[in-house]
Amino acid sequence: MKIESLQNKKVKEWTSLKEKKERDKTNTFLIEGDHLLKEAMKHHLVIEVITTEEVDYEVPTFHVTKNVMEKITNQVTPPKVIAVTKKLEEKAINGPVLILDGIQDPGNLGTIIRSCVAFNMPNLLLSKECVDVYNPKVIRSTEGMIFHLNIVRKDLTEILTKLKETHQIIGTDVVNGVSIKEIEKEKNIALIIGNEGNGLGISKKYCDKFVYIPMNKECESLNAGVSASILLYELGGLHE
Repeated sequence: MKIESLQNKKVKEWTSLKEKKERDKTNTFLIEGDHLLKEAMKHHLVIEVITTEEVDYEVPTFHVTKNVMEKITNQVTPPKVIAVTKKLEEKAINGPVLILDGIQDPGNLGTIIRSCVAFNMPNLLLSKECVDVYNPKVIRSTEGMIFHLNIVRKDLTEILTKLKETHQIIGTDVVNGVSIKEIEKEKNIALIIGNEGNGLGISKKYCDKFVYIPMNKECESLNAGVSASILLYELGGLHE
């Protein structure tokens, strides 16, 4: 029997996960579409599946009508499947780490997550001022790579004090930095990317050195997601 009513208790629960406060309260979030579902299933994080198709999954499966799916989805065109998924476990930082100091754009964060996986950066540290990693736009733009990365959200002052003892901390600075090509590929590098508009915040005073990306002088700056991706590429292979 399909769930048809928009007033159904489960429908209200699923819809509430569009809000950060509910995601934090339940320690769960929504994923949409077959690809993300497959990736989450590989990591045994799926709690329940909502679908408009006559298919049963390995976890509790709820069949719903199209109008219910339209209510739950964050997309203009509703997918055929949505899942309620456990948030990722935050693990200790072991090895190199990319640190984001105040990144606000969901698309940038999604791009950075994909690039971390592509270029062998195993750890991603978000400041408390960063956009929520479980924001629906972030999740979609990661293309499932969010499940292949250790993502930690911490107060930067607290954790950078500790990382200073074990890592070489590198910030980005077009004026005072050296070319990224001059940086030695040490195993314990902590690379910091700053806010899209204001650059590095409190993290700047913890940096051991600064780098920049050599580029055409006609271009003043790059998108934060693009910058992070280039820097990660240059530092690629740190954790192979």
